[in-house]
Parts: sequence; structure tokens; C-alpha cells
Amino acid sequence: MDVRLPAHLEVSSLIRRVQAEGGFAAVLHKGERDAGTILVVLAESGANMRLFERMPQLDGTRAWSQSEAQDTDNKLEFQEYLDRRATQDPDLWIVELDIACGERFIAQ
Repeated sequence: MDVRLPAHLEVSSLIRRVQAEGGFAAVLHKGERDAGTILVVLAESGANMRLFERMPQLDGTRAWSQSEAQDTDNKLEFQEYLDRRATQDPDLWIVELDIACGERFIAQ
């Protein structure tokens, strides 16, 4: 059985680590405190937004994978996608991390 850290603790940890390195981090949608799914929006200076979520792997683990990217010609489409996901799953957490090389924070 895979022991999982409560969602609110994982989100708090991500935010603290990014802010400690001089980045910006914020909760865009607050989900279920203990078992909510976490989506992470990575950005660099407010641009190049990418959405990451944990996806099941063949070995039973759940690895972070990019599931969406902002189209520079239609930035509104990315926000609409996030809004749709939050509407479909009220337990969902959406966290934005705005820092260079943000992937290093979710890789740990």
C-alpha cells in the first residue's frame, strides 16, 4: 500500500519551498484537505504555463507528467481548462508555482 501525504501538507510544502527560493506560489483552487488530487501549474515570470499531474505508471506508482500547456496564441484556453477541471472535481487542488526550472520542485 502506498502511504500518501495529506494534500494540504504537500501543497503547503511546495509553496514554502518555492517561496524560500524567491519564487511565487499560490493556491488557485483549494480542494479536499486530505485526499484531494493536486494539479501543479508551472510558470516562469508569468509565462510558459504548463500543467502537471500525477499519472499512474505500469509499476503502480504515480509520476508527475505534463498534461497541458498554454498556447501563446490563446492564453484564455489554458485558464478555461483549469476552470473546467475544478468544476468537474471539487476535491481538486490547483497550485501555481512561478519560478525558473519549476519541475525540480515536483520531481522530489
